[in-house]
Amino acid sequence: MGIPGFEPSFLVGLDAVRKAHGSRLAALAGRRLARFAVVRFAEDDDWFADCPVVLDLDGIQVEVCHWKLDELSIGWDTIDTEADIAGWAGSELTPRWSHRDERLEPFAGQELREVALLEWRPAGRDLAAGTVAVEFVFAGGRLRIVNGLDENRIEVGEAQPDHVRHRLGR
Repeated sequence: MGIPGFEPSFLVGLDAVRKAHGSRLAALAGRRLARFAVVRFAEDDDWFADCPVVLDLDGIQVEVCHWKLDELSIGWDTIDTEADIAGWAGSELTPRWSHRDERLEPFAGQELREVALLEWRPAGRDLAAGTVAVEFVFAGGRLRIVNGLDENRIEVGEAQPDHVRHRLGR
């Protein structure tokens, strides 16, 4: 992706994600969202949803990135969001880090109360069944980074009913 320091380790399924990152995610509770970063294109300011969403919680940086239909990478303190990003192969657009996003801005400065993993479990057949999202519960609401089918999607508010919530910690 041309992002210095970003070496994703993609996992599939709730058990793999919880085993690898559950305790660290749970330990983030009580910290405040100090800042965040997403990648946007310089030419049109559109969000580049293929790149990781980076949340800095009082000095601990969590880097969430969905890929393919069911893969999730969670990184820790590896990305410098002030560094330049090399161009995306085959694209004429220029990716760059941005510290503004209308979905994330309302959570800046808020205390994180809880982190949960959400598993997509629809009633019928669905290609996305079993995908895992990361939910951050703040004093002022909920923020989720979910699999948007080969990219990230940011959601706020209550999760869709087909998400099964798995609390971490406590």
